[in-house]
Amino acid sequence: MTSYLSTCPWRRNFDGYRFTGPLRPFLVTPQVRVVEGIKCPDYSEDGIARGEREDRGRKIMEWTSLEDLKNLRRAGAIAREVTDIAAKLVRPGVTGDEIDKAVHAACMERGVYPSPLNYNGFPKSVCVSVNEVICHGIPDARPLVDGDIVNLDVTVYYNGFHADMNETYFVGGVDERGRKLVRCAYDCLAAAVALCKPGMFYRDLGTAISRIAEAEDFSVVREYTGHGVGALFHTSPNIPHYHKNKAQGVMKVGHVFTIEPVRRVALFFFFALSASQPLITDPPPPILRPLTTPPR
Repeated sequence: MTSYLSTCPWRRNFDGYRFTGPLRPFLVTPQVRVVEGIKCPDYSEDGIARGEREDRGRKIMEWTSLEDLKNLRRAGAIAREVTDIAAKLVRPGVTGDEIDKAVHAACMERGVYPSPLNYNGFPKSVCVSVNEVICHGIPDARPLVDGDIVNLDVTVYYNGFHADMNETYFVGGVDERGRKLVRCAYDCLAAAVALCKPGMFYRDLGTAISRIAEAEDFSVVREYTGHGVGALFHTSPNIPHYHKNKAQGVMKVGHVFTIEPVRRVALFFFFALSASQPLITDPPPPILRPLTTPPR
């Protein structure tokens, strides 16, 4: 099996890098562009999300028109379809690159832009995060192996609106600790969703999530949060997943946002290789986001 480090022209970027576990970067194939006629977000050509930069600090958008809601719901339905297509490939021997190609093709068939593509320079159409990768994993030529836990983070851009979702999957036989971690992540998500209604403070979601995680002897990744989504990939509100956070805002009709609690088995540090590369824990427990359906 050929590691990325033995083939990539910029392998010097990893010289002296202290890997936290057995996972290694593999070959990343060239970026694929979208077909002509696809409506693209503002960062598609140069990777600069200008709309998000201009939006920082502004109030939470309220999407209430029937046309906007129709587009948002359709974007969400397409994201679900694409995720299900990708999920069918999750098995030993399949590479992240193959999953990315399937996601890209599914998006082109549906006339939507895969939102991760070239977002802040991200090279692929989906995030594939395996084991110790917290999130934003770059799909590469590494084959999945029995016992892996893999998260697929799919976002599509349809008719001017993004829909962001993800799901976590077992590859073959996963040990009991990994299964418990996934179940806890799902329970945290379900508890937070149950609180969502007009008048609820965004900061209270983190309290509900933390109570469940700590009761199962897990900790919460504090560095990444849920966020508003719609005309922009990431926007207000910012939604931390831990207790005693300082999130501002109250839920109102027309708010659209993600809740993305990430669990870990203890307290860990993480390393960012660059703004467009994955985040990795130290040491490397299975790190994942919640499922939309209960794990078996």
